[in-house]
Amino acid sequence: MNVLGIETSCDETSVGVVDGDGRVLANVVATQVDLHARYGGIVPEVASRQHVLDIRPVCEQAIIDAGIDWGDIEAVTATHGPGLAGSLIVGLNFAKGLSAALGVPFVGVNHMDGHVYGAWARTEDYGPKPFQELVGEQPIMCLVVSGGHTELVLLEDHGKFRLLGETRDDAAGEAFDKAARVLGLRYPGGPEIQRVAENAPDAEPLPRAWMRGTDEFSFSGLKTAVLNRARALGIYPPGASGEAADPQIIAGLAKAFQDSVVDVLVTKTIAAAKREACVGIVLVGGVAANGPLRASLESKSPLPVAIPPFKLCTDNGAMIAMSGLVNFRNGRRDDWDLDVIPSLRIGTSSLI
Repeated sequence: MNVLGIETSCDETSVGVVDGDGRVLANVVATQVDLHARYGGIVPEVASRQHVLDIRPVCEQAIIDAGIDWGDIEAVTATHGPGLAGSLIVGLNFAKGLSAALGVPFVGVNHMDGHVYGAWARTEDYGPKPFQELVGEQPIMCLVVSGGHTELVLLEDHGKFRLLGETRDDAAGEAFDKAARVLGLRYPGGPEIQRVAENAPDAEPLPRAWMRGTDEFSFSGLKTAVLNRARALGIYPPGASGEAADPQIIAGLAKAFQDSVVDVLVTKTIAAAKREACVGIVLVGGVAANGPLRASLESKSPLPVAIPPFKLCTDNGAMIAMSGLVNFRNGRRDDWDLDVIPSLRIGTSSLI
């Protein structure tokens, strides 16, 4: 069967198609990064209006790329939350209309569920690791880390998730964006910090918020530490010293920030996976595209680690189609239990 997935939870309009074996036939993404960069962050109203302009041509291109006809689609899926309400409505309405027009089932997908199942999608250069076939026999630890979410979730069976911990304040990706702004770097902050930190000199380490005794995270204090260090070094506010900031100072502080985030994410994920007797670890979400995070988790983990390629880490339609395929085959129209995980109600309660 062929499943079409629509993702419009934030600032990417994306449509993907997967077949019954989870192979990605198409994954078209229209990004709004340049549109929002001038504001230093996402403007919800601007995002939703751009989704309206992009959704139809992106969907049509996905059908062309997949090499199929509309009649070959057997189910339509779309993100129903969490996300920006205006953006979600565009994708949901389009998906439900398409489902009705084609006479095929509609499956609502939770955005975080989609990120997890992006690790099960198959491309020419990526396929699920063997341990991922053991779902239901042994649990898998999932680190979901993005601009809006930082969560440790135990996948006990397909469609059965248990939230172990999440951020108490800023998500890791959000912290990257805010730290980049302090350092005078462009939005989005994650790629910019990784770029300038690549050949950075050693700098004084920044603190780690371990939240000991819990599986939760906190990055607000780290963000404040970056701000205070930048002020002490005379690089914030930009131009405060009357001279251009030394690029090496900025690079060193960027690296110290990145090292702190990566250290906490990797250490806590591995500890939780060991405690829960997991068979492996899955790293997903937009921040999973960060090179040092990927390398650190793979090198330090005693368990096998699965990380999708970059194109399946950031928001995309293929991951939604993959999650919809799994949910559909398991007789599910919704996914994560919103009564168990109240935080996932954000932006979704009126849409499900």
